[in-house]
Amino acid sequence: MPASNRPIRTAADLLVECLEAEGCAYVFSVPGEETMDVLDSLSRSERIRHVTTRHEQGAAFMADVHGRLTGVSAVAMSTLGPGATNLVTGVADAYLDRAPMVAITGQTGSDKLHKEAHQLVDIVRMFDPVTKWNARVERIDAIPEIVRKAFRVAELEKPGPTHIELPENLAASPPESGDVVRPLLPTKTYFPEPTDEAIAHAARLISTSSRPIILAGNGVLRQHASDGLRALARGLHVPVAVTFMGKGAVDDRSHLSLMAVGLQARDHVLTGFDRADLVVSVGYDLVEYAPSRWNPDGSKPIVHIDTQPAEVDAQYRPTIELIGEIGGTLRRLLDALLPLGIGGRDATERHESKETLVNADLRFALLRDLEAYEADDGFPVKPQKAIADLRRALGPDDIVVSDVGAHKIWVARLYQAYQPNTVIISNGFAAMGISLPGAIAAKLVHPERRVVALCGDGGFLMNSQELETARRIGANVTVVIWRDDGYGLIDWKQRKEFGRPFGVEFGNPDFVAYAESFGIAGFRVGSSADLYPTLMRALDVPGPALVEVPIDYRENLRLTERLGALAGGAS
Repeated sequence: MPASNRPIRTAADLLVECLEAEGCAYVFSVPGEETMDVLDSLSRSERIRHVTTRHEQGAAFMADVHGRLTGVSAVAMSTLGPGATNLVTGVADAYLDRAPMVAITGQTGSDKLHKEAHQLVDIVRMFDPVTKWNARVERIDAIPEIVRKAFRVAELEKPGPTHIELPENLAASPPESGDVVRPLLPTKTYFPEPTDEAIAHAARLISTSSRPIILAGNGVLRQHASDGLRALARGLHVPVAVTFMGKGAVDDRSHLSLMAVGLQARDHVLTGFDRADLVVSVGYDLVEYAPSRWNPDGSKPIVHIDTQPAEVDAQYRPTIELIGEIGGTLRRLLDALLPLGIGGRDATERHESKETLVNADLRFALLRDLEAYEADDGFPVKPQKAIADLRRALGPDDIVVSDVGAHKIWVARLYQAYQPNTVIISNGFAAMGISLPGAIAAKLVHPERRVVALCGDGGFLMNSQELETARRIGANVTVVIWRDDGYGLIDWKQRKEFGRPFGVEFGNPDFVAYAESFGIAGFRVGSSADLYPTLMRALDVPGPALVEVPIDYRENLRLTERLGALAGGAS
């Protein structure tokens, strides 16, 4: 049913009622002249919460992470010109991270679009490369169809952003038709599943392999298929490596978890791929980690399980593709495989096999890195110690939203995820500045959980103004800043490539005083032993809090000395 029976006086009223019919819960925006009519309509909505942000990029990142966590589109809205251009980075992040969202931008009056005008740029063309679909409203009576298509396209696999432009003169005008114009109601879409023949073919291929490995990506989380993936891994006793954006698809406490792939050119996990004679990719997306990194000669047989056919790539040529609903596909595949076993052995025999011991060695090598530093008293704090204490401070369902930088490598490598969507990493577009606005969105979605924005000092200051948003709306997030006074990831790569850094150093404010200037509790870690208790104090604050952690990034080069050059997926 339509969300309300209030009279529709303007196109803006119709737009808002259409948003309500879609179940849109949030509109994140910076107000502007060209969106005033929409804002006025939103002020009367009982179903949509409007969140005023301090920058349009923050609004887009909030809608981005909201969509990634829920599978449902929120709206990021801006005015024309510079407001719209400020949205682009967050919209592009949603595009490559496969997160549903709808961007709405105002525009100058439609009577000016044919000529030069104040702040006028072609927003529709600008958004075209970073959206699945976008359109300008040219007829008010078309708004129900436009909104329905925007939400439907955004949420269909693979999800991503869409965009609607509404000229200001149309927003303020009544519908043209004399008939009552109402929203189009959403419908339910069900995915098909592969045929019995396709399942049987894949089962025969997997059963004849001796050393299969599963590569799980973000699609597993989007499709709520983690239970099916875990059941397949346990039932067949096959190890699982995840992409950065697939963390949580398997419980990292499981002996079958090889943690995340995509960190170093010769990381422990990649040696597991070297030995594998078959890769079962589940919900894997090439934007997450290039197949040339783990299948450089393109020779490995691949079973591709996803909602969409595989992208064409010389190093990613699946032997068979199982296309459809991922969870159901995994359950049927397991049923077909259990009678066959793998390499002539059932799960019990595989559990006791030499391959299992080798895979355990890969996993233990990662855990040793973590455990070796749990009691480290060096200062500044080593990244391994910082990760260990953060994991210790948070519960299984609490959420970490990582920014992009050197710390992202350590989060992906060593932070153990126990549940789906508890570690949020941007690695399709890999946009700096996402963690604080993303954490605010995560707290709105899951107010019962503790949420940490883990940032470098570079990424934090790109959207630090959203501290005020967090405090104003009661999003009680904890911001943890790893401080090294520079762009640490680029410093790391420059030292490896050229032997010295250049152009990566900067100064910082007093982060504690900065937080307090927003009315937010600030903490500074003064020793390694002080880190865990400081985190716990910050997490217990009845409001947003900030923790500054001086970090020892000399460990970065020590890691690459042991494991090789940073891989492309780590950028």
